[in-house]
Amino acid sequence: MVGKKITVFKLLIGLILTLLTLTMFVPIMNIFARALSHPDQVNQLKGYDLLPKGFSLINFQVVLGNPIVGKALMNSLFITIVGTCLCIFFTTIAAYVLTRKNLVGKTPIMIFLIIIMIFEPGIVQEYMVMKDLHLLDSLWSMVLYRMINVYYLIIMMRFLEEIPESLLEAARIDGAGHMTLFIRIVMPLARIPLLTIGMFYAIAKWNEFFKSSIFLSSRENTVLQVLLRQFVVERDTSTLVGAANLLKNNNIAQLDFSSLKAATIVIAMIPILMLYPIILKYYTSGVMDGGVKE
Repeated sequence: MVGKKITVFKLLIGLILTLLTLTMFVPIMNIFARALSHPDQVNQLKGYDLLPKGFSLINFQVVLGNPIVGKALMNSLFITIVGTCLCIFFTTIAAYVLTRKNLVGKTPIMIFLIIIMIFEPGIVQEYMVMKDLHLLDSLWSMVLYRMINVYYLIIMMRFLEEIPESLLEAARIDGAGHMTLFIRIVMPLARIPLLTIGMFYAIAKWNEFFKSSIFLSSRENTVLQVLLRQFVVERDTSTLVGAANLLKNNNIAQLDFSSLKAATIVIAMIPILMLYPIILKYYTSGVMDGGVKE
């Protein structure tokens, strides 16, 4: 077996990618190290250190011990999981309909979708729509917000157009209707783009804080990203100080607030970091496995 030739260009690209990876890897590991460091030794931690100084879970106990943070975390998970599932379903079924050759008015519909993709509505219009639907201060306002991303819809349409028409025609001859075609054939064959677009939707739902701060006004329905912004960006430490009072055997003055910020950031990162390896393992499999071989 002849080995692949390594050129100077490939080495240069590999070096650049390695440096880019380090610029992202080192800050993330430093945040983890700061969150896990002991309060008495965290001041010894430098910006490039990757390992914690000592070990303590006090910062996570403070953050997760606050019922407000726990409630916000559950709200974020609900919005992300339910919202992503609905977005995937409606995006895929819309793409299936728009790729049917006998669809009447396909061109006007696509023109309309492209227009609303380019000229997005303002926050005032979106707020008034949520108000008229009586969804203000409801988690469903974020679940249903932008249910279909037109850009992702077009990506899904391009993929569905690659499904062999002979495969669908064979199912129609056997008596399959549109729902049967969609559920039994299209969805299994669209596994790879479904996972890819689903990951994009999940990240968008999880990281959304601006619209959440506008549509969700009560503390009961707040999300983790809003609390994260208040604590990390706006330096509002009152919430976590209240949580620290629950730890009767610890002195609040001994806690390092930069470590509390790091712990809060870690809690917000972990769900998405866990999502990536689950999704990426499917990328190497064939897109049309089980389909018609032509």
